[in-house]
Amino acid sequence: MLIVLAPILLLLLQGAFAAPTPVDNNPAAPQATVGKIRAVQSPVFHLYLQANSKNKTTPVLGPESSAEDFNIGTTIQSKQTSQYLNILTASTSYKPLTFSAAGDTTAWGLEGDTIITTTGSSYGRQLNFLACKSSDANYYDVYLQTGSDTPSGKSCSNYQTLHLPCLC
Repeated sequence: MLIVLAPILLLLLQGAFAAPTPVDNNPAAPQATVGKIRAVQSPVFHLYLQANSKNKTTPVLGPESSAEDFNIGTTIQSKQTSQYLNILTASTSYKPLTFSAAGDTTAWGLEGDTIITTTGSSYGRQLNFLACKSSDANYYDVYLQTGSDTPSGKSCSNYQTLHLPCLC
């Protein structure tokens, strides 16, 4: 009996000590469809990324009923509008985000279910976003946060993170 089980036991042990499969970070690789992107902390708990209804190029966090679905890879693209989420240049630590036709920002990535900018990007590994109360009720303007600056005269919540729907 031991002679019959030996090859099976050997295969199991080899699998237990095998090197992990490398992650393909090839920017040309197809993007994975992942759905909605949401915030998980107060005051933007379960608000979802979407374009501002009045200014389609401005990303906001708002109700799930108007949330967009996204393809995420090295770029983030809306499935509804085909617009890409890009980071604009700014001298402040909060970087405005915009939706545009070209995927100029190729720094996006996932860490578990968390949206980040990748270590090798010009932003470094960032996972914090700034959410500022919008002039539209129930919406928040969203920025990538690389420090602790906030826009003057706005009510903002710092150190917010954005996530895929629950993977639990």
